Amino acid sequence: MLRRGDGAFAYQLAVVVDDLAMGITEVVRGHDLLTSAPRQVLLARLLGGTPPGFAHAPLVVDHDGARLAKRARGMTLRDLRADGESPSGVLRRLATLLDLGPGDTPADLLRGFDRTRLRGRTSVRLPPSGAT
Repeated sequence: MLRRGDGAFAYQLAVVVDDLAMGITEVVRGHDLLTSAPRQVLLARLLGGTPPGFAHAPLVVDHDGARLAKRARGMTLRDLRADGESPSGVLRRLATLLDLGPGDTPADLLRGFDRTRLRGRTSVRLPPSGAT
């Protein structure tokens, strides 16, 4: 692994090299990573590559405002299922919150995806399961 002078791993470089090697053309990620995009664009250009297009989606937070993330102990799909929510119901709720348009499957949502609709919102709150 490549480490910086302060001992931290060189994440920005690794991400850019990986994106270039895989031919990634579009990147969609959370608004919390907005500030790293310019560094990654610069690194891609310095490495002689074409940087991907970036879109930053609002973070999805639970009803208490905690960020939903794989490392967080917030709401999980297991929790939602235990509350009676189906996987397709979770997908529809997230698609509606993020203004992704109609669709019952991830493939449907991707067909209608327009990254310009993600602008201006830094987070969206997921209401408790069963709430309307």
